[in-house]
Amino acid sequence: MKLFARARSGKKRGSKLFRYGWKITLVGLVAGGGLAIFVFYGVWAQTFDMKKVGEMPERNTVFDVDGKIYSRLAGSNRLKVSLDEISPLFVDALLAREDTRFFQHGGIDWRGILRALVRDVMSGSAKEGASSITQQLARNSLPLGGRNISRKILEAMVAVRIEHEFTKQQILELYINRIYFGSGCYGVETASQAYFGKNASKLNLSEAALLSGLIRSPNRFSPLRNPEGAAAQRDAVLDRMRDLKKISSAQAAEAKLTKVNAHPKRLLQIQENYAMDAVQRDLNNLLTQDQIDNGGLYIYTTLDPTVQSVAQQALETQLTKIETQSNFRHPLKKNYQTPESGEDSAMPYLEGAVVAIDNASGGIRALVGGRDYSQSKFNRAMTPANRQVGSAFKPFVYAVAFSHGLLPGAAISDGPIQPGEIEGAGNWSPGNSDGTFGGIQPCSYGLINSRNTMSVRVGQIAGLDAVQKIATTLNLGNTIPSGPAIYIGSFETNLRDLTAAYTAFPNAGVRKQSYIVERIDDQEHNPIYRSAHISIPALDPSAAWMTSQLMEEVLTRGTAASARSLGFKLPAAGKTGTTNDYKDAWFVGYTSTLTCGVWVGFDQPVTIVSRGYGAALALPVWTQVMNKAAQRYPAQDLQPTMPIQHATVCSLSNHLATTGCQAAETAYDIDLPADKVPTVACEVHGGDQMQFAQKAEDLGQKAATIPNKLFQSFRKFFGGK
Repeated sequence: MKLFARARSGKKRGSKLFRYGWKITLVGLVAGGGLAIFVFYGVWAQTFDMKKVGEMPERNTVFDVDGKIYSRLAGSNRLKVSLDEISPLFVDALLAREDTRFFQHGGIDWRGILRALVRDVMSGSAKEGASSITQQLARNSLPLGGRNISRKILEAMVAVRIEHEFTKQQILELYINRIYFGSGCYGVETASQAYFGKNASKLNLSEAALLSGLIRSPNRFSPLRNPEGAAAQRDAVLDRMRDLKKISSAQAAEAKLTKVNAHPKRLLQIQENYAMDAVQRDLNNLLTQDQIDNGGLYIYTTLDPTVQSVAQQALETQLTKIETQSNFRHPLKKNYQTPESGEDSAMPYLEGAVVAIDNASGGIRALVGGRDYSQSKFNRAMTPANRQVGSAFKPFVYAVAFSHGLLPGAAISDGPIQPGEIEGAGNWSPGNSDGTFGGIQPCSYGLINSRNTMSVRVGQIAGLDAVQKIATTLNLGNTIPSGPAIYIGSFETNLRDLTAAYTAFPNAGVRKQSYIVERIDDQEHNPIYRSAHISIPALDPSAAWMTSQLMEEVLTRGTAASARSLGFKLPAAGKTGTTNDYKDAWFVGYTSTLTCGVWVGFDQPVTIVSRGYGAALALPVWTQVMNKAAQRYPAQDLQPTMPIQHATVCSLSNHLATTGCQAAETAYDIDLPADKVPTVACEVHGGDQMQFAQKAEDLGQKAATIPNKLFQSFRKFFGGK
């Protein structure tokens, strides 16, 4: 019996051991599994780069020439601010709404999780979440995966790591700057400015609660689309703040009475125009793509919003006016409809472009590349929008010839060009745009009145190689043609480069490199780029001044004399340009402070209107822009930068006049830069040297004598042997 009793007792103990053993084993397995999961996700969490938590793309801020915000571009629409730049009311509202125990937990709010679990079980649904602010920051900052239990565990482990890497204040600041508030706004500063027109530091209680109420469903409760829903969420946040003793019942009640404004007071400035296109192009050349995409850059440009605006308006006004002319036979812009497939690469209606450059620096004050950026992003002011430049190139040909000894009063034939007359041109014989020919005229007449025949002959004196070289030096193209047709602009360039080339005239022969980005600072306001302000000596200073004087007369008695009837009275100089069959109309001109270029034409070259000269089509835009710009950039008289000397010169020989020249009536008086006064007397007419001629010869030993090529050219033109 005892043996039986011991057996039963042993069996009982074994049963008990079995009963508790499997439970212990199960607990051990669960604990081990939990530990394994903890270790697995803990190790996984260590693979994430914590630097990414603080990396938040924000829009690059673009400033105008006065340092005022002009636009924003690239990155998320976010303005980052420090925690002390945010209203404490918003911080309290945020914590009341999203994480009341933020400063007590270590990244995971276990109480909150348990409370949410109980409420979800009681309600029979998973309506209430329990993610802490740190967990939300983790999933918004790092690629943790989809919405599943694995992601939630990983999120929790990453949150714990974030708590070890950052302080509570840093976590809060990062979260507030990262979260989305709807309507394209990231971060509380952006949302505050968009919805209320104020900085986040100035949010009142009602506004702070409203923004906090948007976080869980920003698009659904946007005050712009759903003011009633936004108000309901705001009131829920106010009630929670009252329950937590953050505000009094009276404060909550008062804040609830504030009406939600369904319209923002001030939208963020996001300019989409041709000037911003030019800024973006420069950024692509100056910075890496990562620098641009990360955003937060401070981009200071040379743009002047006033000049930019008037350039856009003037262009549209003038082109609309051209479209109303009885001889205009093309589609009208007002009838254009954007195709369903998106914008056209080329517009069927009349287009144009405007560029304005500061003479002193080369900074672009305005850049308009077309009539409607929303319909066509093609920027007609810049490469690759190259067009034949036509007569607008002639001033450079004359400047080169003047640097070789030709003088403005020199006699040049305006008659038809004879076969074989132009070296290397065969039977090429360009005529004048009006179909007429004149007799012998002063050289100045050829530029002032844009005579092709005279300009080609002046080009011969300048020399093909020299003209081709100056076009390249002026950055008018990398492959300038090597034929005499370039004398009258038979090659292509773009408006920005042509306008920049013209800055050589008001700058004593020095071309200013055009630029639109003055400097770039990083997110910490440290400089990462500064414009070099490049100046390139391009033209002989005295020759540039002589040419400039003639271009002043273009505006008073030449091809652009209509400027006066258009209301333009300022001291200025410039040149019209018209290409074959009136397909392109140009005007480029300058005052002492600003150089402006205008182009008018079709994207697919075609005659604009019959006899559509640059003076009729492009000049009116220029006058409007320059008149308005003069209020900001006053125009002074154009002054020489070198000594000027009076001389009496023979128009045939280009030497100092003699008594024989006077008798032949080829002598004329002229004021010239001292280094351009001839040093020898005329050998064509003979006679005695005049008193002034003798003095000039004595004083001007440093001036260059006229090349033999020049003298031979005159002899050839006028039948000399």
